[in-house]
Amino acid sequence: MEEFDDIRPYQNAEVPEVIERLLKNDEFFDAIVGFRFPVLKQVTPKLANHVIKKSLKNKLSKIHTIDDVQKLIAVYVERILKTTTTGLTESKLNDSSQETSHLFMSNHRDIVLDPALISYLLHGSVHGTTQIAIGDNLLKKEYVSDLMRLNKSFIVKRSAQGKDMITASKQLSKYIHYSIAEGNNVWIAQREGRAKDGIDKTDPTILKMLHMSNRDAVEKISLKDSTNKLHIIPVSISFEYYPCAEMQARELYEIETNGNFEKNEKSDINSISKGINGEKGDIHLGFGNEIVATEDDPAVIALQIDQQIILNYKLHSSNYIAYEKLQLKDSSIGSALSTEITITKVKRQEFEAKLDPVDEELKVYFLRIYANPVINQFRLKAELS
Repeated sequence: MEEFDDIRPYQNAEVPEVIERLLKNDEFFDAIVGFRFPVLKQVTPKLANHVIKKSLKNKLSKIHTIDDVQKLIAVYVERILKTTTTGLTESKLNDSSQETSHLFMSNHRDIVLDPALISYLLHGSVHGTTQIAIGDNLLKKEYVSDLMRLNKSFIVKRSAQGKDMITASKQLSKYIHYSIAEGNNVWIAQREGRAKDGIDKTDPTILKMLHMSNRDAVEKISLKDSTNKLHIIPVSISFEYYPCAEMQARELYEIETNGNFEKNEKSDINSISKGINGEKGDIHLGFGNEIVATEDDPAVIALQIDQQIILNYKLHSSNYIAYEKLQLKDSSIGSALSTEITITKVKRQEFEAKLDPVDEELKVYFLRIYANPVINQFRLKAELS
């Protein structure tokens, strides 16, 4: 276990020391105030800091185990669902065995909420929560790393280069296999970074990484056997509204127009804050069937995952409206919507209210974010029919 000490989640014995470290970190409290109450911080920063510090110290002093952390996180997730969504639904969650640990591999739309929602539903269905893969690019502050590792996160060393990257990938692969074998559920995204264009596609490199520890082991096993030991369950996460859609449209526009998009040091934090606090409408998580790999080709296994994620993706009125608008201008993206698909006047008004303020040059990118899941699902269904 010591070989994973620099990346693994914290254990119960480490919780008191980490909590004590957080309680002494003024930067941690300041960040929480700015994140939760940005207006109050600007108006009365001293009062805001005093109130939050007192409240957090009271809550954190009652945390003694990782399970205590999970219970507290569940409370916050419920609050987010109550205040920023119109409902959370799931399909086929209980089709997966509760006696087997799984690697839940999902599409990636929100930095924090994707794994949080999966863990929340798993915990509620007695599957147990998941350990979470998180890139070290998000852990630039010690208190952020402490918070994430308290919340069952393990570190993906994305900043590693050259030989260090190969070593880090082998360590990560070995840790994920170890966690599954030890009876822990694990979450990982199907690709590095969010699918900001709405196109959900598994990166075969992820599957190659997961195989590295078995590929180079004394007793080597094939890619397909290595994959099957992880009991991969694809998960489709769909939001009716994406709080970061306009920001993502800007990024897509800049990349297509200028060839690149420069993030600043607050980009990820702004995305996290907006993703958590912004209106999301209905959210649905579609759980697939366990992947059974029959070939040693990572591209073939990736395609198996993609098909389930695309087909289990719940399309909302927002997706259909965006598709309809694009299809009227360019019929090559697919046929017109079936008359069986009904969109209410209220839903059209809701979507227009979100589209209207978007800068004109960004609107087509904004629409693509919502329309691409429809395009991909329609095309895949046509291919399979």
